Amino acid sequence: MSKTIHSFKSVWDALADTPEQAANLRARSGLMRKIADVIEANGWTQMEAGAKCGVTQPRINDLLRGRISRFSLDALVNMAATLGRPVRIELEHPKHRRLTRVGRSA
Repeated sequence: MSKTIHSFKSVWDALADTPEQAANLRARSGLMRKIADVIEANGWTQMEAGAKCGVTQPRINDLLRGRISRFSLDALVNMAATLGRPVRIELEHPKHRRLTRVGRSA
């Protein structure tokens, strides 16, 4: 019997099939978290937040529940801009990935 142990840099690397997909998930989750922080800091109801973000209350509910698959980067950038929070994008210097694959026979 053989076991393979995987170690990933982040949960997004583990969930995604490619580094590009992981980067997209990471960016979307970061924007979702920041928008949720703005909503919480202002004490808005979901209805108020929807009006402020230019979306419906159910969209805010999806955001606050972390339903990442329901949001594109474009949609999240638009929500942030509607809140008066411009989005800044930076390219990071490549880092060594901590991806290890270890095979073991038992």
